Amino acid sequence: MSFEEVTRLAQQRGFFFKSAESYPNTPAGFIDYGPLGVGLRNRVVELWRRMVVKRDGMLEIDGAQILPKAVFEASGHLASFTDPFVKCSKCGSVFRPDKLIEEKTGRAVPEKLGDADYDALMEKSGVRCLKCGSKLAGTGRFNMMFRVGIGPAAEEAYLRPETCQSIFVDFPLLFKTQRVKLPIGMAQVGRSFRNEIAPRQSVLRMRELNQMEVEVFFNPKKAASPRFEWSKPKTLHFRLPDGSDRTMSVSDAIAQGVVPNELAGHYLALISEFYESAGIAAEKIRFRVLSEEDRAFYSKAAFDLEVKLSVGWVELVACNYRGDYDLGGHARVSGSNFTVDEEGEKVLPHVFELSAGVDRSVYAIMESSLGGEGERRVLALRPYLAPVQAAVFPLVNKDGLQEKAMEVHSSLRDDLDVFYDDSGAIGRRYARADEAGVPYCVTVDYDTLKDGTVTLRSRDTRGQERVSAADLPAKIGGLVKYPRAPRTGPGR
Repeated sequence: MSFEEVTRLAQQRGFFFKSAESYPNTPAGFIDYGPLGVGLRNRVVELWRRMVVKRDGMLEIDGAQILPKAVFEASGHLASFTDPFVKCSKCGSVFRPDKLIEEKTGRAVPEKLGDADYDALMEKSGVRCLKCGSKLAGTGRFNMMFRVGIGPAAEEAYLRPETCQSIFVDFPLLFKTQRVKLPIGMAQVGRSFRNEIAPRQSVLRMRELNQMEVEVFFNPKKAASPRFEWSKPKTLHFRLPDGSDRTMSVSDAIAQGVVPNELAGHYLALISEFYESAGIAAEKIRFRVLSEEDRAFYSKAAFDLEVKLSVGWVELVACNYRGDYDLGGHARVSGSNFTVDEEGEKVLPHVFELSAGVDRSVYAIMESSLGGEGERRVLALRPYLAPVQAAVFPLVNKDGLQEKAMEVHSSLRDDLDVFYDDSGAIGRRYARADEAGVPYCVTVDYDTLKDGTVTLRSRDTRGQERVSAADLPAKIGGLVKYPRAPRTGPGR
């Protein structure tokens, strides 16, 4: 399915849509989630908690969204969190030159190019203003931080551009109070804010976004994972900096220098397994290995988990080996001690990061799940991700079937997310449920009044079976439960 078809369905069914759409001049990059979108997003996050956070024995926190200026001085964001931009001298439209060049040439542009290099590439590739067709030049830099003032004195602070800085500044306290040992993962789900220059493509590039982030702290002298026996045979797909593609096990990727150590390999395997569990085929997942010129300023090694979608390969997770950049910077600026004691040795931990975009992940899962034949559209989400797990229909709206259907609906509401629909022909109600991703439909008919059984229909097979209404909560509950994550080794 195309990007347009997915976003059209998202709006029609209330998954997500442009914020304040009633106002014609609302800035781009802000998205509202409707009921189905909230349900799907929550289930994706819960799957991540089960398959990544709990499975690996991590700690989860919830940090503040506004942090003082000093935090971002230490992190380097005030100096380096910039994107290139170019403004059309004729019509005033503003664009990101790297994205224009990529769309024109089909090739990625190195992140660390200078402004003059962007101008030269735009000239060479024939990039023009998308609004008026004029030549573009004069690339500059724009810091994407949202500044806020705290209190009457308007003390300088910023909305966080990523959730991880809270984890870094809280690390010494958490390590001490939670009585943990290295290596230890710390996780967070929350909002981040980036003043993007030219956000486009709905939830794929936003100014207010949701992230689910993991920071793994470890002793750089012991970059091994206690769970490596699980992850080392896992097969991953890599796009190397020279443009070649390689498929290899985690252990082979480490041996050949593609992945720096066991710990990094384990977490690449873990995050890949999560997206496969969410319904994205393994052959559509790859790790793009970033060269030094493509990596972020804080990164010693970097892998972008990308998924093949109708718009091309889209990054869902930034996987970065951040070294001691963050803890070292915060220790220097704050004057606090960020080292920990490990067997009598003072260690400043290194960090490996998995920073996943929730909104992009929701979109990728929807596109990967949307199919159909003819006019029938089916959002074939994994049942445990479906925002509505069952729909209840009376066959007709008479002879007591409505009342019985409402009774069945009421019996399911305590344990499941269900909805009731008695509008229109039964076939049309099935079609609406299929588009909304509902995996099971329950139809109350005349036999229900006789023997207490209902028809249970599967979205994916369209098969039907008779089930006792009294058994429905347990039956459907078993069909939509989350998968049990296999143990990866010793827990916390």
